[in-house]
Amino acid sequence: MKLTKERIVDAGMAVFAQVGYHNLSMRQVADRLDAHAGSLYYHVRGKDELLTLMADRVCRQAYDAGTDALAALPPTATWQDRIDVQAATLRHSIRQHPGGALLLAESPGVLSPGGLSLMERLLRTLLDAGLPAAHCGTAADTLLSHATGFVLQEQNQPPTPAVSAELYAELCAQFPLIMGGLIPRLGQDEKYAQSIRLLCTGFAALIPGGEPSAGQ
Repeated sequence: MKLTKERIVDAGMAVFAQVGYHNLSMRQVADRLDAHAGSLYYHVRGKDELLTLMADRVCRQAYDAGTDALAALPPTATWQDRIDVQAATLRHSIRQHPGGALLLAESPGVLSPGGLSLMERLLRTLLDAGLPAAHCGTAADTLLSHATGFVLQEQNQPPTPAVSAELYAELCAQFPLIMGGLIPRLGQDEKYAQSIRLLCTGFAALIPGGEPSAGQ
């Protein structure tokens, strides 16, 4: 099949899922495509550009999923609802790719259309909600960084180790808040949703008047 930029990105995503960020090489991508490594450079200038294109694909998928989710909201949806669905679809899109969070966290700092689109829409949502422009950039950065970091932890979470009854009792005595029943143990979906709501509560406190209008 003819080499195209899209096919190279496809192969890059597949190799990345197997070997990770630092071990990815253009030769491995070429081998997956049954092509010579040099032929890839007619379409992609090198590993950094390939990683940028891969990260952009994840962001574009998240943007498109967010567009569909926003369109499905009722007219009475609040700006918090709009943030919720953007954050939820971003997490879902990142999780679709093994190592996707690491890809976004460590990809070269080159602006991409997909990443810019996500940021632009978050900024517009926050600005329309009444958040002062001086805080919008930090708020949007916080949301994007939180989503990436949350999935990074999910994708790198080791299995819970088995412990003896004696060790468990010692841990309960030493760390009663972590091991005890006072603090609810939430599933990952609920924990993420709650964390986004907490961030929105903080943003709302910065909106003049303290009560953001519904429907934004």
